[in-house]
Amino acid sequence: MTRMIVLLIVLLVGAALVLAGWNATRSRYESAPYTVVRSDGSFELRDYPEMTVVETTMASTGNNADNSFMRLFGFISGRNEAKQKISMTTPVFMSGSDPGRTMAFVMPAKMKTAEVPKPADGSVTVRSLAPGRFAVLRFSGGRNEKLETEMLGRLKTWITAQKLGVLSPPVYGYFDPPWTPSFLRRNEVMLRTDASQ
Repeated sequence: MTRMIVLLIVLLVGAALVLAGWNATRSRYESAPYTVVRSDGSFELRDYPEMTVVETTMASTGNNADNSFMRLFGFISGRNEAKQKISMTTPVFMSGSDPGRTMAFVMPAKMKTAEVPKPADGSVTVRSLAPGRFAVLRFSGGRNEKLETEMLGRLKTWITAQKLGVLSPPVYGYFDPPWTPSFLRRNEVMLRTDASQ
């Protein structure tokens, strides 16, 4: 019996250390800034300021076989006309539908659009995202179409219950590296809504 208690304590301590490690990894990165207007469990209404992103199109396969992540990572690693290294931020945004799906990295808040160096890769673009209010649902799990569809449905149901309008297609935010266990991942689905409500 004593052995089982010791084993259980070791497992609990190990689990706590793993959880702390993933949170520490995520907290090393600057995140896109926002202000929470209203919170309801896993749902939030948030106001986002104008943000600058670097963006590239994604292949329809959905498994990153087109190297979209590495194109953006190359840009922040110095594959730009200024050969400037730029800090990684969270989340990685994905939006759109085939054949126009995109992946985007948010630039650090201190960088204005005009200060972002020109990409050396013609398939990477720099653009500014307009400020606005978004309804957001946070969820965990691996990235897959079934889970994204389910979470989008839950967010739309909540938006309807809140009597809010939807002003944009969904944007998905992924905060963790792919080796993070799926139950520890922070993912979000966002829909732009009317800021007057």
